[in-house]
Amino acid sequence: MPVDRPAGFVDIRSPAILADLSEVLTSSVKRAGKAIMTVYVSPFAVSHKGDSSPVTEADGLAEAIILADLRLATPLIPIVAEESASAGDIPAIDEGPFWLVDPLDGTKEFIKRNGEFTVNVGLIVDHRPVLGVVFAPALDELWIGWHAQGAREAWHWRKGQRQALRVRPVPDEGLTVLASRSHDNADDLTHFLADHKVASLSIAGSSLKFCRVAEGVADLYPRLKPTCEWDTAAAHAVLTAAGGQVTLLDGSPFLYGKPGFLNGSFVARGALS
Repeated sequence: MPVDRPAGFVDIRSPAILADLSEVLTSSVKRAGKAIMTVYVSPFAVSHKGDSSPVTEADGLAEAIILADLRLATPLIPIVAEESASAGDIPAIDEGPFWLVDPLDGTKEFIKRNGEFTVNVGLIVDHRPVLGVVFAPALDELWIGWHAQGAREAWHWRKGQRQALRVRPVPDEGLTVLASRSHDNADDLTHFLADHKVASLSIAGSSLKFCRVAEGVADLYPRLKPTCEWDTAAAHAVLTAAGGQVTLLDGSPFLYGKPGFLNGSFVARGALS
């Protein structure tokens, strides 16, 4: 349903508007997750897009739900969504706010039925993510974070319980590092971590890696292979709201609205020390 106040280009940075939109997104991703799970528990076909990435009926069902909700809540804000973009439907974003939607992040994990897939919706303002919602329907976990004008909130829902999100200081024994289950190259990762004190390395799928850092159960997620902006925006916002950060490998800002909405290598981290 629409928010009570206008959510146009002028006031979208308002904490009150972002709090309202977080409620809209929470409802939307849960409904999208329910549609995904109807496919997940049934036999389903897998096809491939032009870039050879897999896609299922669940991707389209979830995207349709989210797009309808966003168009109702924020009709002036363009939406860049993975499946629509794959079909050539990419709106002009200019310099204004825009949404990034990945209706089913971790399709390979969905196909494997290991539960490690998410629904991601992020809002970009001035090339940075200010609001994000990540929902893992098979795990029944949801993360949400927003930050604006010096205010921020970050929450995690698990088993009906809401907990505040906050990154942790790096433990004395070293970093807990997360890596991609389906994409990262082991040699590249070993080289990147050579100068870090690592206590453990775990593997996970989709945007869950950002969220585990935001929860304070991990410390570092280096991504050394390309991704798309809709893969990262929502969880990037959650991690930032929880006190972490996402940067390029050289420490420079990780921005959005790039040509083709393509990301290079980056590192997501919790506390700096």
